[in-house]
Amino acid sequence: MTDQKMTKISFTKMHGCGNDYIYVNTMLQHIADPQAAAIAWSDRHKGIGSDGLVLIGESPVPEADYSMHIFNADGSEAMMCGNASRCIGKYLYERGLTDKTSIRLLTLSGVKTLLLHVEDNKVKSVTVDMLEPTLEDERLFVPTRDIKSGVFVSMGNPHYVIFTDDIDQVAETGSKMEYHPAFPQRCNIEFARIEPDGAIRTRVWERGSGITQACGTGACATAVAACLTGRAGRKSDIIMDGGTLSIEWRESDNHVYMTGPAEFVFDGEIEINCKS
Repeated sequence: MTDQKMTKISFTKMHGCGNDYIYVNTMLQHIADPQAAAIAWSDRHKGIGSDGLVLIGESPVPEADYSMHIFNADGSEAMMCGNASRCIGKYLYERGLTDKTSIRLLTLSGVKTLLLHVEDNKVKSVTVDMLEPTLEDERLFVPTRDIKSGVFVSMGNPHYVIFTDDIDQVAETGSKMEYHPAFPQRCNIEFARIEPDGAIRTRVWERGSGITQACGTGACATAVAACLTGRAGRKSDIIMDGGTLSIEWRESDNHVYMTGPAEFVFDGEIEINCKS
C-alpha cells in the first residue's frame, strides 16, 4: 500500500489589473501535477482563489532568460497571458532573481520581451512586446451563420472581439461562444464598447477561466480589432473590470505592445499530498 505524506509548497499571489494568479518558482520547487493543483488551488471557496496557476522556471533555450507555464482555473494549459507575464517581470526583479530591466520570457506562444519601468528599485509598470497579431487562422476559427458578428484576432491564443453597447452579456453569451463549433480549440470572447473619450471599455470571458477582471492578450486583441475596423487608431486605452491597459500596435514592426501594472498580493504555503 502506498503511503501518503504531506509537503508544503511556497507560493505568491499576484495580480495585473485584477487578473490574479498563484505563482510558484519551479526553480526551487517541483509541482508534479500542475493541472490538478490549478483546479484545487484556484477554488475561491476551498482553495487559495485565483484565475489559475503560473509556473516560473528556467528557460530550456538560450533565446530566453526564463520560462512561463500557465494553467487555467479548469486545469487547461494556456498559451499566453499578458497580465501574468508582467507579474513575472516584477517577481523576478523585486525578489532579486535578476537585475535586468529587459527580460526575455519563453511562453507557449513564443519568446516575449518584458521591459520593466523601475523607480526606487520597484517595478511600477511593465511593457510587454506581444509580437505580431494573427488575423486569420483556419485551424482556430471556422465562421458560421449563427455566430455573432465580430473580429477574430490571435495574440498567440485565440480571441473573438464583439463591438456592442451591451458588454454585460459577457456571462451569458461568452460562456456559450467559448465552446461554439466555430472555435475548434475554444476561444476567448471580448465584448467592447467605444467610450466618448476614445477609450475602449471591454469585458472578457477567458477560455478556461470564465469572467476575469482583465485579460492582457484580450486587451491587445481588442485594440487590434478596433484599429482594423476604423474604431480607433494604433494606440488605445483598454478599460477592463480591474483596471486599464495601454496598447500600441506599431507600424514600424507590426508588433503589439502592452503596458500595465503588476502587484503582489501575499505570500503563503499550501500543503499537498505526495506519494512515498
